Amino acid sequence: MRTRPERVLPQHRVRGLRGRPWTDYGLFLVLVLPNLALLGIFVYRPLVDDIRLSFTDWNISDPLAHYIGFANYREWWGRNDSWQIVTNTVVFTVAAVAGSMLLGLALALLLDRKLFGRNVVRSIVFAPFVISGAAIGIIFQFIFDPSFGLVQDLLHRIGVHHVPDFYQDPHWAMVMITVTYIWKNLGYSFVIYLAALQGVRRELMEAAEIDGASRWTTFSRVLLPQLRPTTFFLSITVLLNSLQVFDIVNVMTRGGPLGTGTTTMIYQVYRESFVNFRAGYGATVATIMFVVLLIVTLLQVRVMDRGER
Repeated sequence: MRTRPERVLPQHRVRGLRGRPWTDYGLFLVLVLPNLALLGIFVYRPLVDDIRLSFTDWNISDPLAHYIGFANYREWWGRNDSWQIVTNTVVFTVAAVAGSMLLGLALALLLDRKLFGRNVVRSIVFAPFVISGAAIGIIFQFIFDPSFGLVQDLLHRIGVHHVPDFYQDPHWAMVMITVTYIWKNLGYSFVIYLAALQGVRRELMEAAEIDGASRWTTFSRVLLPQLRPTTFFLSITVLLNSLQVFDIVNVMTRGGPLGTGTTTMIYQVYRESFVNFRAGYGATVATIMFVVLLIVTLLQVRVMDRGER
């Protein structure tokens, strides 16, 4: 009589924390540690060095940095141009973020439809995003030139003969660099929103249409809630990118007119560090920017979490 072979039970894997195998933790470390090392070397270490230098008086040509405590922060708080530069930064950032996202969403809604040649138009809209900001700044200098630029020609054609002086008036100069920045970076918001529209639940849109909802109601009550994560992502990334704009300002206005007419905080960091050779004070401005960005980002995350709940 043949006997049935005994069934060999598999050996239990060695378990670690929370019952997961130690091999999973090992794989996790192998995948994560190289990225953490790169972040530590190229992001967190420069951040720590920047905060350390903000407490010093350092000329970049001097090998030694002299510790002066909070003197740079007190100087920044008491300088008249600091608040003008902060105002410039806030106005430019709010206009750039709102303009890029609203126009990007509008173009994404338009080019999401089945239109003739839409792929060509999509490429045209996205193309400026991959072009150098310095090159675009030079081109738009000619466009906004009050003597022979395209804007001047268009205004004359519609009967407006008083052309704003975009290079001498600080307010119009800010409008000029804001429009240029939005035109360059519009393609980024457009592509992200266009990708998000591909994942929208069409049955909800159709149900709203069957129920007799107006276009605005369908847009605001059905479509926008589905785009909330994308809007949150764009609000952070576009905000960070707009606060770091340097090339367009440097090429078109160099922070002027009238000294600080279009100077933003990131341009002030460059000017103080590499033009005035006060790297310690430049590090102070950069540290203040980091703290403000951290607070704004945390507030955005909290608002997003509340919206999701």
